[in-house]
Amino acid sequence: MFALAVVNQKGGVGKTTVALGLAAAASLTGRRVLVVDLDPQANATTGLGVFDPAHTVDHVLADERPGSIADIVVPSGWPAPVGTAPDVAPSSPSLANREPQLATDPVGAQDRLHVALSGSDHDLVLIDCPPSLGLLTVNGLFAADRALVVTAPSAWASDGVAQVLTTIDRVGRRRPGGLPVAGIVVNNVGRTRDAAYWHEQLRSDHADLILPSVRQRAAIAEAGAQSLPVHALGGRAGAGEAADEFAALLRAVLAGAAEPQMAATPE
Repeated sequence: MFALAVVNQKGGVGKTTVALGLAAAASLTGRRVLVVDLDPQANATTGLGVFDPAHTVDHVLADERPGSIADIVVPSGWPAPVGTAPDVAPSSPSLANREPQLATDPVGAQDRLHVALSGSDHDLVLIDCPPSLGLLTVNGLFAADRALVVTAPSAWASDGVAQVLTTIDRVGRRRPGGLPVAGIVVNNVGRTRDAAYWHEQLRSDHADLILPSVRQRAAIAEAGAQSLPVHALGGRAGAGEAADEFAALLRAVLAGAAEPQMAATPE
């Protein structure tokens, strides 16, 4: 099992989009994929076609039980014409109440998810962290083998990346073996001068960590709205290209090596 935390302390950068894109790419290779939704907004859960789940991540974080993730995992609603559809450990808005309760536990509050995932037979676990620094995100980082930072080409994006890299380093110093950074993916790259400028700023500030980027495409938004993987949109313009980008990103993440990527061309 390889666990990857998909993280940024800033909202609106498309962490869930990237997590689901990676899940789709990995499932097409035949890997058994589990998406753990740690965000109380539950967008990964609904994006995977799961609605009103009976049990959620909130249940496994309520106490320390090795392997308890198996009690809540359900199949996604995605079609699987090729490969195997991902599984999901779903979330719900009630998860927002778990964080203050975790804070009352002086021992073990930070690694309950790690304990819950023990014994999982999935090949790849993608942990979609909430857009904040709290015990839910810390649990995601403690449970991960690597952390993937997602950002967008916008003002102050580089500052936000620096902050989350500091958080990852702090968590890593409290774990045996540390917590390596898988890289930084710049998501939702549009063909504008502003996007090109901020993309280049990110490349300049974090050149050794930049992974293949994900372009801004209507097909990605449509897939999310329909609770489908982007490759399921078939002939929709941009769907094939988006699927290829997520496949390239997956290869880079699993290889553990950043690949240079050209910034968006200004129009």
